[in-house]
Amino acid sequence: MTVNNRFQHGGDVYGAAPEGGWRDFSANINPLGLSSRVREAIASHLDDVIHYPDPAGAALKSAVASHYEVPQKMITLGNGAAELFYVLFHMAALKSVMIPMPSFSEYERAALAAGMKIDTFAMSADNDFEPDIDGLIKALSRDKVSAIILGNPNNPTGNLIAKDDIEKIVISSRENNSLVIVDESFIDFRGDSEKYSVGGLVEKYDNLVVIHSLTKFYAMPGLRLGFAIAPVGIAQAMERGKDPWNVNLLAHHAGIAALADAPYQEATRLFVSEEKDALAERLRALGGMTVYPPTVNFILVKLDRKKWGTSIELKEKMRERGFLIRDCSNYIGLSDSFIRVAVKSRAENDELVEALSAAGGM
Repeated sequence: MTVNNRFQHGGDVYGAAPEGGWRDFSANINPLGLSSRVREAIASHLDDVIHYPDPAGAALKSAVASHYEVPQKMITLGNGAAELFYVLFHMAALKSVMIPMPSFSEYERAALAAGMKIDTFAMSADNDFEPDIDGLIKALSRDKVSAIILGNPNNPTGNLIAKDDIEKIVISSRENNSLVIVDESFIDFRGDSEKYSVGGLVEKYDNLVVIHSLTKFYAMPGLRLGFAIAPVGIAQAMERGKDPWNVNLLAHHAGIAALADAPYQEATRLFVSEEKDALAERLRALGGMTVYPPTVNFILVKLDRKKWGTSIELKEKMRERGFLIRDCSNYIGLSDSFIRVAVKSRAENDELVEALSAAGGM
């Protein structure tokens, strides 16, 4: 496997497209599309791009602080959540990190860019990829790594870790001077996020950092926008380590408008909570698929290769039909028996199931 393929993501819609364009189920973006308020905010500030964005990001930080009920001084803005991992790893001078696998590959890539040693902690398909919290705490105590990264919900498995369990990890990690980094990039899709989100605990613990994307939930990945909630000393270090204009002016205004759009937020959570389960049931009905229970807007699937072939083969068959799905063979801890699909509109999901049915059968 080449290095480039190892860190390849979904959402590659830039190749030669079929008539009508790609039906992209490989990237996990809000199926409701761009909020009308965000669209209006972008359009109304187009002429302002002749100016530099505010390097302090004061208005956007204020909106984030208000929406997530965290102190503004603990917020660092990012050109997408991924950028913040690179900034954090470099500025915190971390030597090693533990990454439960499978998980988002940018954690590993950012750690490698910072010259960090990487320890992995396996999450097993036999246990539906549920993390063993006690086992994880023991491994952290034994290996004494500088940091651990927890995806919550985890991408690509969708697993969630309860707030109380994360707090146990944070408390245990303090004894080893280890930083706990929690990626909550998909948490906004949950109507019960208070059971899982630990952003409010950062004031309490000086070894906890939360990183969050605003582009997935608000369907604007092309603008790139995220933020970190960190203890003040770490937040200040991250501010020193990034480009002062790393978040562009349109993203500033889009983020403020998005966070104020409560009807869009509520409609998204309601739609995803229903549609994810409906799509999961339709996938199971195709046969030859182990469909892991979805928690947010994507679904992990294990293929019976006698029926479906490998994930690579199925991906190519679906491309021929104009559909992009995520081949998960390049995730550590998965194999070429796994795919991931995004949850989209009912009509689009019906088209996906029909295309899969036509592509199936070896």
